[in-house]
Amino acid sequence: MIQQFKSSDFRGNGPIQALYPGLVVGTADTGIGSIGRIDHATFKGKHHIAMHPHVNDEILSYFRSGKVVHRDSEGFHESIGANRLMLMKAGRMFQHEEDIDGQTEPHEGLQIFIRPGVKDLKPEVVFQDLDKIYSDDQWRLLASTAKNTVFQFSSQTWIYDVRLSAGNSIGLPVLPVEGLTQLLYVFKGDVTVNKTFQLKHKEGLIIRDEEIAIQTLQGAELVLFVTDENTTIFKEGMYSGNQLR
Repeated sequence: MIQQFKSSDFRGNGPIQALYPGLVVGTADTGIGSIGRIDHATFKGKHHIAMHPHVNDEILSYFRSGKVVHRDSEGFHESIGANRLMLMKAGRMFQHEEDIDGQTEPHEGLQIFIRPGVKDLKPEVVFQDLDKIYSDDQWRLLASTAKNTVFQFSSQTWIYDVRLSAGNSIGLPVLPVEGLTQLLYVFKGDVTVNKTFQLKHKEGLIIRDEEIAIQTLQGAELVLFVTDENTTIFKEGMYSGNQLR
């Protein structure tokens, strides 16, 4: 099964727009497995997002341009951006605020809301400095449930990225187990998938049990979200949880 989604499937008209992937396939759940929600943020200038709570969300901040100063209830005060990512594991309660600097260059990136394996885990914040901002023509594993990644989810979830150069092609990465659901997202540029699906910025595919070949003429930045829909997750997180209640 391959289901395409478009930028019009995002909700909101401001600098932060939210994709609920479950709504794309018409389920009674706004998420798909552990993938609860994906926010695409674009800010110009300087902005302050006041202190606000998260409960039972695991949030990967994947910013590609601009800078953000993060402060939280765990005592962290850190700057994050394209080469320094952050995973916030909210658990039973967590609060944070952000000062966004999109003045020199627009701030753009994703906040990815992943559902935890169980509720009310201890809050934790993890930072990762990337050796390179981009992974050219090769999938890079950013976060997973495995202990060999700095960012570890409590649910069966994997996130990859790649920058595909102009005129190049790529398949999907070799996944740890069979039967996983994948969400392919075009962060920048455009691609053709299986010579059928034409995808551009903020578009993508939800994929189950399909072979995939991705090609680009002009180049593209891609993010791949992978989830095991057959494992136990907690679906009542503040932002990652099912919103159809």
